[in-house]
Amino acid sequence: MTDRQLIPDNNTLFHCFQNLGNQHCFVGRLRLKAAEEFLLHDLEGRGVLLFPSGLSQLLARSKVAQARLLGHFMVPLTMAVFDHHELLEAVNRYGRHQIGPVITKADRKNGGQGINKWSSIEDVFNQAGRGALAYPFVLQPFFADAADIRVICLDDYQESYTRHNPDNFRNNLHCGGVGKSVELSEAQQQLCRAVMERGAFPYGHIDLLVSSDGASYLSEINLRGGLRGARIKGARYQELVDRIHRDFIRQNCIRD
Repeated sequence: MTDRQLIPDNNTLFHCFQNLGNQHCFVGRLRLKAAEEFLLHDLEGRGVLLFPSGLSQLLARSKVAQARLLGHFMVPLTMAVFDHHELLEAVNRYGRHQIGPVITKADRKNGGQGINKWSSIEDVFNQAGRGALAYPFVLQPFFADAADIRVICLDDYQESYTRHNPDNFRNNLHCGGVGKSVELSEAQQQLCRAVMERGAFPYGHIDLLVSSDGASYLSEINLRGGLRGARIKGARYQELVDRIHRDFIRQNCIRD
């Protein structure tokens, strides 16, 4: 097992960036600008051990990346749309399946701020063609009467609660939703575990969409998120994250 040197913070990491290699480790989220995720790939390519993993950090920063890599966990016909040619393919695909209303998700907006509902895929096509809808974005069929569940997974700590907004299809508590504790089914537990394993997430906030017929799908996942509506509060939450980080450092024989 490699005895790795722990890089203490982002400032040190970027100061020493070109000299880092397989004898180094960084624990925590990298401070990156939009579109700088290639640095995660570069670091891991040189053998730097990242925790959380580079993949989980990339996915946490991009809804489009999640749709591309985790789309098989999401509602059927979820697509990451990168350009007008792909949108035209989506028009045909949604037309064949007679999909009515749809939603789009802006790539890097959170808290429900980047979600738009459209009466049809043709409306999306028209607005994107006029430049009113920026690429890339996530495209999904709209599920009426769907429930929203937030799941917080921090090692052996887990809690889940529904989020409901009677006045708006955006159930995020930031957009006016109300939270209520709920117990996950075994199938939902398995879905969360599968998503975290595929995305190499050591911990995370998972949002599930539950359709009116009871099927559960991934909505999105992040390494962190708002705690409004959760039982756990900020200080305890950070304590658990710090414990997960310390355990990783100890188990991997990393020296300061």
